[in-house]
Amino acid sequence: MKIAIVKLSALGDIVHAMVALQFIKAQSADISIDWVVEERFADLLQFNPDIDRILTVNLKALKGNPTEIVNEIRKVRSYAKKNYSLVMDAQGLLKSAITSRLLGRRCAGFDSVSIREKAASWLYDVKVHCAYDNNTIDRNALALSRPLALGISKEQILEKKPFLFYQNEDPQLQQYLTRDRANIVLVIGSTWASRNYPVEHYLSVAQALKQNCLVIWGNEEERTKAEWMASQSEYVTVLPKLDLNNLKALIDKSDLTIGNDTGPTHMAWGLNKPSITLFGPTPVSRIYQTDINKALKSPSIVNPFKLNKQDFSISEIKPEQVIELAESILNATSFKS
Repeated sequence: MKIAIVKLSALGDIVHAMVALQFIKAQSADISIDWVVEERFADLLQFNPDIDRILTVNLKALKGNPTEIVNEIRKVRSYAKKNYSLVMDAQGLLKSAITSRLLGRRCAGFDSVSIREKAASWLYDVKVHCAYDNNTIDRNALALSRPLALGISKEQILEKKPFLFYQNEDPQLQQYLTRDRANIVLVIGSTWASRNYPVEHYLSVAQALKQNCLVIWGNEEERTKAEWMASQSEYVTVLPKLDLNNLKALIDKSDLTIGNDTGPTHMAWGLNKPSITLFGPTPVSRIYQTDINKALKSPSIVNPFKLNKQDFSISEIKPEQVIELAESILNATSFKS
């Protein structure tokens, strides 16, 4: 049986959907799985043994160049020649629903009361019901298992195997890692300003922990903030810009990741590595908390149906809370300070 999964973006959302793969394969080993993704995120999926083919699109580029629509349609139609038995849309947007419909004759996705862009459900033959405010990981697991008449339990997800893989990482990464101190990745950026924990607070955390804090960045604004942090503390090092393969390697080789509700922080969960995710305007129900994966939420009340991008309450999470939780995780895991 050939199936295609459509989960185009973003980084964290793709991670949350990928967890389903190992359970699908375990229950139906004869299933061939292709994954359709925005090309800038393709490396996140690379080397996963449960994915047969990674198929890329570049729908983001259409915003600036509508003439490319025809080329993208042709590309997706060429993928459809693989004759999929089922195409499953785990995104629930019009763009992903249209992509799914172009890919195959039989498509599955959320019903109209389970997604933000309700019109997308009109394009599905098999419709899955799951409350929109349910846990994000559970929603993805349901969207990718129920159309196959399979089941994935919370217990299975809690006992998951790591599902992010890398190869031939840059050997220079090793020069940033230490053996005498814990290696802590700090994820200071995200797509919304209001989701970002203040860099002054991150600095306080680094100063108190006195470990090897490695700051990653994705744009020049984040780089400037990271360099300011490093100028203020001997415990902070700014890493060069990393591609996704090297980012996976870094997080896997580190002792703890602390970051905003954004892709790199969620990658730690996908690698079964310790993490602390800091939440302000987004709901904690986006993640699974475990013995090594914890969350801290600001005092604000979040409406998952209408997120408030002007909610900057993440700054109200005290550095002392992060420090205490980080020390607890490090003491409970293999690293002893």
